[in-house]
Amino acid sequence: MVDAWTGRERDTATLSGGETFFASLALALGLADVVTDEAGGVRLDTLFIDEGFGSLDDQTLDEVLDVLDSLRERDRSVGIVSHVPDLRRRIHAQLEVVKGRSGSVVRQRTVV
Repeated sequence: MVDAWTGRERDTATLSGGETFFASLALALGLADVVTDEAGGVRLDTLFIDEGFGSLDDQTLDEVLDVLDSLRERDRSVGIVSHVPDLRRRIHAQLEVVKGRSGSVVRQRTVV
C-alpha cells in the first residue's frame, strides 16, 4: 500500500486502529460502487457500519462523518452501530437498544 501522506510504500500491519478503520470504510464504499456497476445498476442504498469509531481521533472522526453525510445527501442510508459518546451527540436520528431484565427494547431518539 502507498501512504498518501508520505508518498512511500507502507506495510498494512503498521496502520493504527483509526487508519485501519478509515481504510476499511473506503474499501466498503468502493465495493458498494463496484457491486452497483457489476449488477447492472442495482444500487446498495443502505450501508451499516459496526464499531471502529472509538479508534478515531477527533479530526478523523469529523472526516468520516463528512463522508457519511455526503452519502446521505446522495440518497443512501447509513446505519452506525456504536457506543462512542461523540457519535451519540452528532447523529440526529437514532435507534437506542435498552437492555432490560425481560429483554431488550428499541427506542427512537432524535437529538437536536
